[in-house]
Parts: sequence; structure tokens; C-alpha cells
Amino acid sequence: MAVKENLPKYERICKENDIQLLFDKGEGFSVYPFRVIFLFRRDESRPVTCRLLVSVSKKRFHHAFKRNRVKRLIRESWRKNKAPLYEICQKDNISVDVALVYTATVIHSYEELFKKTQKVVHDLAKKYGSSHETYSKTAR
Repeated sequence: MAVKENLPKYERICKENDIQLLFDKGEGFSVYPFRVIFLFRRDESRPVTCRLLVSVSKKRFHHAFKRNRVKRLIRESWRKNKAPLYEICQKDNISVDVALVYTATVIHSYEELFKKTQKVVHDLAKKYGSSHETYSKTAR
């Protein structure tokens, strides 16, 4: 099944409890200009999804129009790059929550953010693969 290139509401993290769980139990790494926090979960009661949270600090961008611009660029680059991660999630019947916290103090171009988002998705897929292998080895 091909992954649709859209970002519907159910692929965004909105509930405060989900956000709190992600930041409390999630793991993280950095790919400039992002701090990435992620949480893989296997929940039979929910459909398989790759949900996203985008955060841009008011401390770094005082004007809302700049914060909104950065968030729009990040969401668009995620929408275009999420397919490999989504396919892994569907294949293994898991879900992943991802928070992208923008740490730069300047607005990067769409092309730069696109490349960095590709790297984030690739790194997330690798991290799931390594954690999946260690889990399957210990489960035997």
C-alpha cells in the first residue's frame, strides 16, 4: 500500500497527555537544526500511525509569523519525507510519535529543511531497526 503524501489531523500530536508521554518516556537525538524526540509504541487499540509534533521557541522567534513560517516548512518537508518510516511502521504494526524541536535562530530554506528531515526519517528508521534487532534477540 502506497503512503499518501498528506498530513491529516490524526497524524499530529495534539493531546497534552500524549505530548507529556512523548517527552517523559521518549528517546532523543539531534540533527541540526532539530532536536528529535521519538517514542515507538505497539498499541493494538490504536491504528498504526507516524504522528508529528513541531515546536518552535518563542524565545528564538519573537514574532508569530516567523514561528508559523518555520512550522509550515517543517510540516511540509515531513509530509514529503515520511514514507519510509510509515512503511516500516505498517510492516511491523507499530506506531511512532516524533517531536521536532527547531533549535536554530534563523529560518533555513525549504531545501535545507527537506534534506535534514530526510536525515531525521532515515535515522529514525535505523534506530527502530537497531532496537527491533536487540528486542528480537532478547525475546528468543
